[in-house]
Amino acid sequence: MSMIHRLAAQLIKRGRLHMTLPNGSRETFGPGGGPEVRARLTDRAALVRLISYPRLALGELYLEGRLILEQGTILDLLEIVVGSNPWEDGAKRGKTAMSKRSLAPLMALLRRNRPNKSRSNVAHHYDLDDRLYDLFLDPWRQYSCAYFLTPDIGLDEAQRLKLAHIAAKLDLRRGQRVLDIGCGWGGLAIYLNRVAGVEVLGVTLSTEQLGYARAWADREGVADKVKFELIDYRHVEGTFDRIVSIGMFEHVGAAHYDEFYAACVRLLDPDGVMLLHTIGKLGGAGAPDPFTDKWIFPGYHVPSLAQMCSSSEKARMVVADVETLRLHYAYTLRHWLRRCEARRAEIVELYDERFYRMWEFYLAGAIIMFEAGTGCNFQVQYIRSRRALPITRDYMADAEARYRAS
Repeated sequence: MSMIHRLAAQLIKRGRLHMTLPNGSRETFGPGGGPEVRARLTDRAALVRLISYPRLALGELYLEGRLILEQGTILDLLEIVVGSNPWEDGAKRGKTAMSKRSLAPLMALLRRNRPNKSRSNVAHHYDLDDRLYDLFLDPWRQYSCAYFLTPDIGLDEAQRLKLAHIAAKLDLRRGQRVLDIGCGWGGLAIYLNRVAGVEVLGVTLSTEQLGYARAWADREGVADKVKFELIDYRHVEGTFDRIVSIGMFEHVGAAHYDEFYAACVRLLDPDGVMLLHTIGKLGGAGAPDPFTDKWIFPGYHVPSLAQMCSSSEKARMVVADVETLRLHYAYTLRHWLRRCEARRAEIVELYDERFYRMWEFYLAGAIIMFEAGTGCNFQVQYIRSRRALPITRDYMADAEARYRAS
């Protein structure tokens, strides 16, 4: 227990955690002044597991029902234990972190996402029961960071603003061909056609998303202009005036960044424009979160801006614009979590309590990652020719105002 107290003293800077141990004894950690959480561990093996590998065990014990919250939520608990130490205030990397960095090339090699593995990784998350996503996403089915003009606007409005924000950065012209890499359920592709009159090919590795997107395009009467295919981006042929990719780059894997950018150069017209929107990592690259990698997004890797630039430069892609969305995903995730909490009974009916707790922990952990950890979102605009776009950003503001109005 002395070791646990020392660790708690380092981690918990605000709030208070009251923990009931398997033998019935109670321990209190934290100075107060924040969330108040009462938790109970059901068995000694759970305690040993939590001490031995806390980053994975905390989530697994919660979904297994062996870490029980008697007061407060899992988000409250994570705010106390993890959120007390913002990345900006952290200590410098030590020798352990340095040794992890030296192993990065080997770890990247071991986490290769070849086409067949990429498809199975995508299916693990996106081929869930389609009704689940209807319970917490917006009407455009945007399963990525929204764009908040102010923190208090609603999720549906923020996602519509995100679509306009992205479209503006593509500098679209009617009749252009657009490739949407990782098109999700098709919302962005249909939006781009609607506001800019472009033709879009959306590619995905999810059979559920493919069926939904094609049916949506049929309902809208645009299936001749907005098409969807089940194909890996590496196997797409032809050239496109514009390329857009939203929330897909996280699944590429660090070992394939050079391959990704090489494919984009091959597919992008010499005067073309590409917009890449991805979860990013402040600071240097690191290992994936073990719970997320095992239970939510197997094979994922969150890139640093340096990693992205290193690979795009090899492909001779010009970085024309970079925007870092620091808190927008935290706002988005809080909306998703509240919606899931409100529809808990329906999610449990679709799956079970264990699945709900897993999903709840995933969303709560992601909130903390973007509010206090290394998480952010990057929107990076690329061009092949430095003359492909106007020399100021005024065109973005003009187009965005036009798209918002429509």
